[in-house]
Amino acid sequence: MSRNPLIVAADLPDADDAEALAKRLSGLVAFIKVGLTLFLSAGPGVVGRIRSHAPVFLDLKLHDIPHQVRGAARAAGRLGAGLLTVHALGGPDMVRAAVEGSAEGAAEAGMDPPAVVAVTVLSSLAGEGLASPASLAFEAVTAGAAGVVVSGEDVAAVREAIGGQRIVVVPGIRPAGQPGNDQARVLTPGEALERGADYIVVGRPVTGSADPAAAAEAVLREAGVR
Repeated sequence: MSRNPLIVAADLPDADDAEALAKRLSGLVAFIKVGLTLFLSAGPGVVGRIRSHAPVFLDLKLHDIPHQVRGAARAAGRLGAGLLTVHALGGPDMVRAAVEGSAEGAAEAGMDPPAVVAVTVLSSLAGEGLASPASLAFEAVTAGAAGVVVSGEDVAAVREAIGGQRIVVVPGIRPAGQPGNDQARVLTPGEALERGADYIVVGRPVTGSADPAAAAEAVLREAGVR
């Protein structure tokens, strides 16, 4: 695999700490994930700070009526992130609004639009009683999403449903021997890639390490891409 699959989740409340992490991981990761904790505590400007060191995966999981999501995605599109999440459960009209809004915002800022990826089932949920991740994924990409975020055991089925050209991001990845923490649906890096993932999201095994760069390198070696 030539693509670097590693996304590191900077689930930190402090912009300085997050930027320091991004600086240490520059050149080692595909994206740094900016989630709700960092985005709300540090403000939208943190995206630019992180982006000066590594591409940004802006994980806001937008989910509202299409009009609201279009406006939020338009604002997000101005920030220069490479990936932006929405909830697939919001439905095709909402996903389409996010795709269109983010493209409008990026054009206004003279930037490339983010690839909108739709979250099917959160990796902290076991998933019982929820809509089929494969059907949610198919609806989302049909509505214009560039890909999906899908949990552990559903990767292969989702990949089959949406084909080989769409992005599949798998969160909650834990290297072999690492605890699952609050993730209920976990895979190792190699397992996720074998089942069809393009990108894997790793958080605490890297961010909680005394040497995040070495930990990231170890994940890449385990994944077979180093």
